[in-house]
Amino acid sequence: MNTLIETSSDAIAIINALGEVEYWNSQAEQIYGIPLAAIKNNKISTFFKKEDLKLLEILETKKPVYNVYHQPLPDKHVLISSSPILDSDGNLIGAISIDQDITSIVKLNEKLSLTTTELQKVKQQYNLQGQIGPFSEIKGHSSAIQSTKELALKVAKTDATVLIQGESGVGKELFAQGVHEASLRKDQPFIPINCGAIPEALFESEFFGYEKGSFTGAHKDGKAGKVEMADGGTLFLDEIGMLPLDMQVKLLRVLQEREVSRIGGNVSIKVNSRIVAATNSNLEDMIKKGLFREDLYYRLNVVTLKISPLRERIEDIPILVTSFVQEYCAKYQKEIPTLLNSAMEMFINYQWPGNIRELRNVVERMIIIIDNSTIHAEDIMAIFPVTTDNLVNKKGLAQEKAQLEHERIKEVLIETYGNKSAAAKKLGISRVSLYNKIKQYNIDV
Repeated sequence: MNTLIETSSDAIAIINALGEVEYWNSQAEQIYGIPLAAIKNNKISTFFKKEDLKLLEILETKKPVYNVYHQPLPDKHVLISSSPILDSDGNLIGAISIDQDITSIVKLNEKLSLTTTELQKVKQQYNLQGQIGPFSEIKGHSSAIQSTKELALKVAKTDATVLIQGESGVGKELFAQGVHEASLRKDQPFIPINCGAIPEALFESEFFGYEKGSFTGAHKDGKAGKVEMADGGTLFLDEIGMLPLDMQVKLLRVLQEREVSRIGGNVSIKVNSRIVAATNSNLEDMIKKGLFREDLYYRLNVVTLKISPLRERIEDIPILVTSFVQEYCAKYQKEIPTLLNSAMEMFINYQWPGNIRELRNVVERMIIIIDNSTIHAEDIMAIFPVTTDNLVNKKGLAQEKAQLEHERIKEVLIETYGNKSAAAKKLGISRVSLYNKIKQYNIDV
């Protein structure tokens, strides 16, 4: 029993029927800052306020609870699962509580919300929308991206609910922001909420907020939820496919009735927020599997913006590469290099499973690592998402050239028994260049 309790990464506390602590593992010591020697065999109510103790509540109700949000201390947020302990005759002899510390998640979520709100205020203050225009951050001249931007601009002028579909990394949030900035609501809040990043126990309070005193640890004045915060503006629901079914029902009610009730409140609050949702999941397949409500899907799917993956708009790749090169050269205070056609071909011929997010990461890595004023195809082989032994199916001339060069260097090194001076002479390059290419291609010598 002791080994099991100590092995857990969660705080575990066990009390007897008198409320005295029988077990208190090291994780509980770390989370709550109370040593075992101080709390063992003492009443747990000595160390916590009675109203903050789920364990004592379990002794009274004799009913288990699972993954309940709780704030036992001002600076601690936990998910509690707690159960009564009964003997073989069904008599209550104690209770056990397993607490998962989610303090860092809660604080990060609050910080993200605050940062987003502040950014929106700055954009409104300096009227960045008017200076750069909606959708200006979405680069590309392909027919696929242009037609999507045109439809987005058209629907932005209305209050219609928008569903944005696309693979991970295609820029769904940029389109959502563009819809907001091109709408009549542009001077009101844009409130994003990532449905895949919120613990399930916090969904309801994050969406709908709560009144003061509605649960232990609640802010003394209560708190508005994201739906209420977006009143007059736009509520962006990212990864909508990750929304639990019970929350789907409540969201549908908000969309239908245009009002929200805080947890612990008796008053319905009218809201006028425009809904933009996004997903990389196939919601129709999820409906068939019972994972997504059909009525919510049709409520969200008034206008659909389908964003093409990068591999279907390869003519946009040079524009994106050039833009990201300028961005990261400015960020790292480096001179903008010249990319030869052979280097650009490598970007064009790669399949980009991570789409624009992956492309951006590769360009940043290239700017950080490569100091050359001119970048060749072979210069970026070491930092590109493919290796010389595993090139993508759609090979370009630059990739074929790099692979041939790799194989030729290996052949010459074998012929010269690893003598690099002789190999460099035979290849017609300097020893320094040879050393660089051996490093780039990871050639064993």
